[in-house]
Amino acid sequence: LDIGTAKPSVEQQAVVPHMGIDIVDPGDRYSAGRFAAEAVGWLAAVPGGNQPVVVGGTGFYIRALADGLFREPPMDSARRDRLRQWARTAAGLGRWAKRLDTRYSGGGRQRAARTIEVALLTGRPLSWWQSRAKLEGVMRPWYVQLTVPRAVLHARIQQRVADMLAAGLVAEVEAVLAGGVPADARGLDGVGYREVIQCLQGQLSAGELAEAIVRSTRRYAKRQETWFRHQLGEAPVVTLDATERPDVLAERLFHLWKGRGG
Repeated sequence: LDIGTAKPSVEQQAVVPHMGIDIVDPGDRYSAGRFAAEAVGWLAAVPGGNQPVVVGGTGFYIRALADGLFREPPMDSARRDRLRQWARTAAGLGRWAKRLDTRYSGGGRQRAARTIEVALLTGRPLSWWQSRAKLEGVMRPWYVQLTVPRAVLHARIQQRVADMLAAGLVAEVEAVLAGGVPADARGLDGVGYREVIQCLQGQLSAGELAEAIVRSTRRYAKRQETWFRHQLGEAPVVTLDATERPDVLAERLFHLWKGRGG
């Protein structure tokens, strides 16, 4: 999955070493806990004197690495399997998740299903377990949040979606499905892939596809903004204007890092 994930190009990866790319097949299950465990190895592999930069839009995964996750409560495996089977095709998972956990902030089908599963099988919402049964984190970071004015953000999202469709996003999904990956695979539940599958299944017309992806991306960006505003705890956060020139931002980040003893 290259286009819909906006994976760094071969040229970009040659300039700066990247880790954690092309490690999971689209049909595989992947979790924040597994990411945190594997990321420990990636961080350890960074040569001495170099500073690792963890980049991403999924704040839950970053927090799993920095702060640790909750210890999973005991759950009936047979009931859990039945719930997971139901969640593969059930509609309105987000509404169910919100009713069962008022702190549920949205996400894909996998996140909603997980929230429902824990609440129904333990009698307590996922947020309760997360706040009371943390595993130990592995690093103490400082965060840099890049922001842009809302109008600029919307324009960039519009252009990003247009570029992905022009680059062959639909063909990418068709090739993955033709390779035997089911349409409801976890790896195809992300923004962009989900809408393309809906289009291929006749739930969206070709003319509606781009706008559907734009709407989903805007909603995701809004959730990101809310998440990073409220969920980073006491870690220091530096907010920078991403409309500035990259070299100006890089210089500012370098001095901030040096000032923190980097």
